[in-house]
Amino acid sequence: MQASLFRKEGEKVRCLACARRCLIGEGQVGFCGVRSVREGKLNLDVYGLVEAAHIDPIEKKPLVHFNPGSKVFSISTTGCSWMCLYCQNYEISQRRRVEGVRLSPNEVVELALAYGADGITYTYNEPMIFSEFAHDIGMEARKKGLFNTYVSNGYGTVEGVEYLSTFLDAITIDFKGNGAPKFLKRYTGASGPEPILETAAGLQKRGVHVEITDLIIPQVGDDLNYARNLVRSIINLMGDQVPIHFLRFHPDYKMTNFPWTPLETLEAHYKIAIEEGMKFVYIGNVSGSPYENTYCPGCGKVVIGRNGYRLVTWNLDKGNRCRFCGYVLPIKGKLSRHAFEERFEDVYLI
Repeated sequence: MQASLFRKEGEKVRCLACARRCLIGEGQVGFCGVRSVREGKLNLDVYGLVEAAHIDPIEKKPLVHFNPGSKVFSISTTGCSWMCLYCQNYEISQRRRVEGVRLSPNEVVELALAYGADGITYTYNEPMIFSEFAHDIGMEARKKGLFNTYVSNGYGTVEGVEYLSTFLDAITIDFKGNGAPKFLKRYTGASGPEPILETAAGLQKRGVHVEITDLIIPQVGDDLNYARNLVRSIINLMGDQVPIHFLRFHPDYKMTNFPWTPLETLEAHYKIAIEEGMKFVYIGNVSGSPYENTYCPGCGKVVIGRNGYRLVTWNLDKGNRCRFCGYVLPIKGKLSRHAFEERFEDVYLI
């Protein structure tokens, strides 16, 4: 399938799907392994090929200010724009083979509806590299009343942001390692945090709901000075009401010799974000933490209580106003009919 995000440069093609902007010659494949040039045109080789699918609670993405309690149909292809040495989905993301179960955009939407999903999430590998497939699914999904969300490294382009804004409703953007340039170059292969910040701010300006995550990796990606700089950059570009999640690292792939992130480290990041003025700060991958909850900036009380990915308390009215003090929280969408249910479910494509 021919891609949309590219431009011709002489006899080669410049891919515009991610910030790498690969310049690809005839018969060659970009870094991601799934965008190739044939007969002078850029093709998305994994168009219509779904490698993984699952039913998830939206809080797992994590999106906690967008249609809380929703049930999403999560799908992926193969390939990725990064080479994270700790990737928990490395068998999908680092695989440079074009494979998967062939499904049309309409078939993906019908599957989502059959499983009772509220929306579709493009995740597990980097969705920006298969944005044309996501776009076609997303346009059909909207016709059927489903929303579309990305779980992304945010390593995008101006052209990509414009393209995504035509069908995307929400996105989780993960900086990893506090966005420290040396960390990103060594452990993900990215050039630095600038394209990620630009993508996050650009999508927000175009009406896409954005939440930030930051995977805190002990010993190499937990510098508190970089954490403070990242928080300040987010506030300057996007305001103080953007949800930010500091996520606990667990050993995987080529970094199995690293420890889990200490809770004290995560809590130190949480406190820095609060000190800098962020209104909605969370700790992730730590079930039972009080920092999983949403606290009202007006009165300090718990308005949304969580245990892992499950909602346990809801103290907002239909206008998303705190029942205790009336503060209006920036929740996009509404409480799903699936809230407070157990919503994990395997999807079988074959």
